[in-house]
Amino acid sequence: MEIALLLSKEHPTLPLAEVRAVLECEGIKYYIKEKQEGLLILEIPLESPENMSGIIKRLSFTHEVFQILIEVDEEQLLGKTKEYPWDNIVKSDYAVRVKKMDKKSHFNTSKLEWEMGSIIKDNVASEIRVNLENPSTFIRTVLINGKAFVGQRMGQISKKHFFDLKPHKRPFFYPGSMSPKLARGMVNLTRIRMGETLLDPFCGTGGILIEAGIIGARVIGTDIDYKMVKGSIENLQHCGIHDYQVFQEDARKLELPSKVDAIVTDPPYGISASTRGEKSQDLYQQSMQSLQELLKEDGHMCLATPHYLDLDGVLEGTKFKIIEQHHIRMHKSLTRVISVLAKI
Repeated sequence: MEIALLLSKEHPTLPLAEVRAVLECEGIKYYIKEKQEGLLILEIPLESPENMSGIIKRLSFTHEVFQILIEVDEEQLLGKTKEYPWDNIVKSDYAVRVKKMDKKSHFNTSKLEWEMGSIIKDNVASEIRVNLENPSTFIRTVLINGKAFVGQRMGQISKKHFFDLKPHKRPFFYPGSMSPKLARGMVNLTRIRMGETLLDPFCGTGGILIEAGIIGARVIGTDIDYKMVKGSIENLQHCGIHDYQVFQEDARKLELPSKVDAIVTDPPYGISASTRGEKSQDLYQQSMQSLQELLKEDGHMCLATPHYLDLDGVLEGTKFKIIEQHHIRMHKSLTRVISVLAKI
């Protein structure tokens, strides 16, 4: 079967990297059939659709996922819509929504939605009605580069979750906290599975721990500042995360009773109270020596660093190897680098 993913356009590489990582960790085989700006078309085995709901819930840089029913040149769209056996798809109420992904299409989206909706209604039982608010069947049409993709929505990623859990909306807030969307994306890049253990050795206000906990990971957080430890616990409890350990410790001296499956962290930058006066380069180097011993051999680490930090130098002499990187421009003088590391 073919599925389409509407990807966020806010970053050029993170959305695809996240999709790849999640499919990989969930054991879904796939083939990328087509990739255009904001749209990804995948071929996956027929036995996999039931697994997609869990995958969709994990994603952060994807807006929507739908199973492709019709793929056709735009000019043939209405003709193919009339030919399709909609009575196999639409069993009760339904809605049709059209999304233009470039300016080339001549279609008026509102008119096209009405025309397609009318065609579908003419091909199914008369008692089936349109429901624009909460339809049982949501038909998505995407127009891009002269082509039309029509499909049945499999799931939609909730914007409300990431809005409601913005750092300043949690009980404990501290400036500089990472957005929940990026935190979720970083967690996903480690390929962690439900029930596995994730460590954040610079947990701050707990944002990364929250997102990992929501997707079913067991979480461990440490911070050198007890105020952050206390605040993280408050935020985790507020978000309904119960399987956690959070305690005060220096990441450079951290020891655990057993190794973890993944490490995700956003260490402090510069010389400040958050680094206890330690230069970032020295703090990172010393921490990596400690953290490499805590990660399982097949585990991954994902960390955020400022562009001016020499990460290659930090990793020299450790078991870590950079396998992918993504650059996020924060403002004129700072680019945040998201790096995924594997043990060698």
